[in-house]
Amino acid sequence: MKKFLILILLLTISSKSFSNTILIPMDEDQKNHLKAYGLVYWGLAKGITFDWLLNYRGGSFSCASIQAIEKECILKGVTYKIIADAQYERIKNEILVPETNMDVVKLEKTPKIAVYSPRSKQPWDDAVTMVLTYAEIPYDTIYDDEVMKGKLLTYDWLHLHHEDFTGQQGKFWSSYRNAAWYQAEEKENRNCANRWGFKKVSKLKLAVANKIQEFVAGGGYLFAMCSATDTYDITLAADNTDICDVMFDGDGIDKNCNSKLHYDNCFAFTDFKVSLNAYEYEFSTIDVPQFREITEENDLFTLFEFSAKSDPVPTMLTQNHTRLIKGFMGQTTAFKKQHIKPGVLVMGENRALNEARFIHGTTGKGMWTFYGGHDPEDYQHIVGEPPTDMNLHPNSPGYRLILNNVLFPAAKKQKRKT
Repeated sequence: MKKFLILILLLTISSKSFSNTILIPMDEDQKNHLKAYGLVYWGLAKGITFDWLLNYRGGSFSCASIQAIEKECILKGVTYKIIADAQYERIKNEILVPETNMDVVKLEKTPKIAVYSPRSKQPWDDAVTMVLTYAEIPYDTIYDDEVMKGKLLTYDWLHLHHEDFTGQQGKFWSSYRNAAWYQAEEKENRNCANRWGFKKVSKLKLAVANKIQEFVAGGGYLFAMCSATDTYDITLAADNTDICDVMFDGDGIDKNCNSKLHYDNCFAFTDFKVSLNAYEYEFSTIDVPQFREITEENDLFTLFEFSAKSDPVPTMLTQNHTRLIKGFMGQTTAFKKQHIKPGVLVMGENRALNEARFIHGTTGKGMWTFYGGHDPEDYQHIVGEPPTDMNLHPNSPGYRLILNNVLFPAAKKQKRKT
């Protein structure tokens, strides 16, 4: 009996010694960074727990060696490596040394994702839906009806992309008012406003913006890009005035509207002025000028490096295989720093131009992230262009910043230190 117990003990020790871990590197060795996020999401949906190794090899992932994960890596073309558990323990011990700017965060669940998008959305409209589809991360499409019905509260993460919350149809009126897609979107918005008892689309959008604010304050995560960033705050600030001209809502602008803006309502921006020219392809002074003194080749922004152990939230949001990201334009390209509220965290900037590109903050129990620009792999996006072929950009650093936000709500709850 004694020999039998010793044999069992030896077999147990042996099996533990030879158990393995799957390491998914996210540095330059990774063949498909974007699909790697989808792989992790897929595994989480199967009940598999992952470690997110912050600042280790570009923000690598790991999990127990499971055949299904290996097969999925192969199917998706994701680079992975099988290492012994003992080796992985050495890696974690290295990461957890107090002096290193690295940390380990547990990913435990699949966040339920909603994308705020009109039914009449065009193929060129939304970089986020393109990358979610490419990464094979499931999401639900919702719009004003669903938000007004309270369905937003059933989600963990909400994305806003090329959206105009001011009720001015993206200020495309001067150039595209006769286009079929513009007219379809205009009709959709007006019908929805009527369904909810609003005479103006701007009033519906304000009601929707307030619902989104409640969602974030209650603990939700909001991610916005392009014109959804500044128009969202503009709408909240203009809650008691009229900033829409006659072609948008049937009556004129309140000429004193800029003196009636309530900046305290805003998430990110303050002290801005609204553009009152319906022919100007701009909403306010928040956005940088359309014609900037920089060439496409030199249009870059830098990600800040944060303390992984003491400030894990911005660290997660900025995980990448490079700190230097190609700039890209949009209806809202970047944010003038003088209009960013104190306390808002700038995570990416072009210092030479004094522009912020990637910012983050908290509202109530929730958090939000704003990302300037329209499509990280289409520098000067033009209406009517075909959608970006994501197969050509599997390692896009700009798109990685979007997907960091997708996995961020999956992390075990952490208290942010300020």
